[in-house]
Amino acid sequence: MAVLFRHFLNSPPPSFWSSSSSSSCLLPAFSPPSPRPQNFASLASSSPASSPMDNTPKKFMDFPFVTAPHRNLMIDLVSTVENRLGSQLKPCTLPLDVQHYYNQSGTSQGSLHIRSGHSSSQVDFILGSWLHCELPTGGALNITSLSAYLKASTDAPNFLIELIQSSPTSLVLILDLPPRKDLVLHPEYLQTFYENTQLDSLRQTLDKLPEVRPYYSSALYIRCLTSPTSIMICVDTEGARPGRIEEIIKDHVDPVAKEAIGIWLDQCACGQRNVDEAEKSYLEKRDGLIKNKTIQIDIGSSFPRLFGPDIAERILGVIREAYNG
Repeated sequence: MAVLFRHFLNSPPPSFWSSSSSSSCLLPAFSPPSPRPQNFASLASSSPASSPMDNTPKKFMDFPFVTAPHRNLMIDLVSTVENRLGSQLKPCTLPLDVQHYYNQSGTSQGSLHIRSGHSSSQVDFILGSWLHCELPTGGALNITSLSAYLKASTDAPNFLIELIQSSPTSLVLILDLPPRKDLVLHPEYLQTFYENTQLDSLRQTLDKLPEVRPYYSSALYIRCLTSPTSIMICVDTEGARPGRIEEIIKDHVDPVAKEAIGIWLDQCACGQRNVDEAEKSYLEKRDGLIKNKTIQIDIGSSFPRLFGPDIAERILGVIREAYNG
């Protein structure tokens, strides 16, 4: 979740600060959330985002701080994953104060949903998250993400999508099927998952938009984990007609993301790969190192500052447990 969260808090792209969103979108602190359905798709709400003074607990799929095209995209992606993998997934058993959490002032809020795969499934777990935090400049940083991890019984890539927005005219999109093997040593892997699937054509589609430019994380470790077909872009619509960012999400990001997750479901989550014991041991070690390092360099330092030590440790403890199986 939020693979670039700390980076954006500490050094967001300059354009993000040129037109910060109003702090009026910030919700006040509210009471603990009520019990909710375990199925991702059943959490979706077709109603508009809640008003700033609404104290109603927020469900995972409400995404209360983002626009309708952004919210609809995430709902559709999660629903697609659940409809395809639902029988392979266990119910969510997170405590209510982990499913939705917030600091005392209500300036930082988050929602987390994790579902582990059954023992017979190749899926290790899927993790959905939204995060909202008020920025010192008066704007707000909103992050929605969906990631899916596979077990060491297969060497197929994982899946990640993350939309990061801190202004009405700027958006960073991270979309990738991160490889789990060295592509230089395993050219068949490169061909199977990245060449034959034509994933690079999805990146090229978005690169053609005049509002799009490449985004480069300052964290070299994060950059070395991505695939050669990864989509890491910044969309900047400053000076364009109102609603252009929503239009780009609906007409361009939406179809690209849905095609990517379809490829992942067909070729990775539901594909069959033979992995021997030596390869399985390698994958377990590699996956574990990446998961722990991601927490260490990213959300591990940011969460205590945003939510306080007690809440941060509660959330990070649940994430570590999921990561470590």
